[in-house]
Amino acid sequence: MTIPLVVGIDGSETSLEAVDWGADEAARHGVPLHLVHAATPTQDTSNLVTAATDRARKGAPTVPLSSEVLHEDPASALVGKGRNAFALVLGSRGLGDLAGMLLGSVSLAVAARADCPVVVVRGAAEHRDGRFGSVVVGVEDGEGSGTAVQFAFREAQVRRCRLVAVHAWSTPFGAPTRPPPPVWYALEAHRRPPAQVLDDALSDVAERYGDAPVSRRVVEGPARQALLEAASDADLLVVGAHRRHGHRGLQLGLINHAVLHHAPCPIAVVPQI
Repeated sequence: MTIPLVVGIDGSETSLEAVDWGADEAARHGVPLHLVHAATPTQDTSNLVTAATDRARKGAPTVPLSSEVLHEDPASALVGKGRNAFALVLGSRGLGDLAGMLLGSVSLAVAARADCPVVVVRGAAEHRDGRFGSVVVGVEDGEGSGTAVQFAFREAQVRRCRLVAVHAWSTPFGAPTRPPPPVWYALEAHRRPPAQVLDDALSDVAERYGDAPVSRRVVEGPARQALLEAASDADLLVVGAHRRHGHRGLQLGLINHAVLHHAPCPIAVVPQI
């Protein structure tokens, strides 16, 4: 049995946008769509679930569709469903969140705890509807981007669009810029050149997705700014996240927090395997 793509619903407009995005995504990948609503035992959820189901059927009439109401807190319910899911898809804010919040508390909690990729559906219609023909993936030095790069390649392939791989780097604070070679140069000599970081991250995966056109961007400067600028004309931004050592959940870090709150397009947080 194919594992489903799970969408969290709560009746808010952003959760209905997540249903639209999730229906399209399920159709692209040929997986079932499962709608999940967490409610109190006394709450009447029939109209909410019916509205979301009708919307999903309208957007993707051929996709196998199911729904479920769980009586537990929303974050725990969705994290639990994510243990056997293709991905979790959420709106950027829910009904219970305060006006003016950039990202809802449930979306942030799920992104930090889920075992599968979590997509937070953000941005205007042109970003949510795939009008730009571009998927952006952030690539970091080390081993933290492998699963995210695979996810991004797969998305670019099923969307038949280009992949933009972005690696941002900075010289150490206060490092001199003229000869003689500074002391920090020897200390940093083990690090790969920025262009090599991208090449190494993309080379193995590219062989499996050879028909996806790839653009490489090496940016000197803050990663947050580089990713947000690249996402300004993208349909999806993909970032990786390390697992915590000795604890459940992920290390989202400052960069991932920043893009989750400010990305102009849907953003996928992909746990590193």
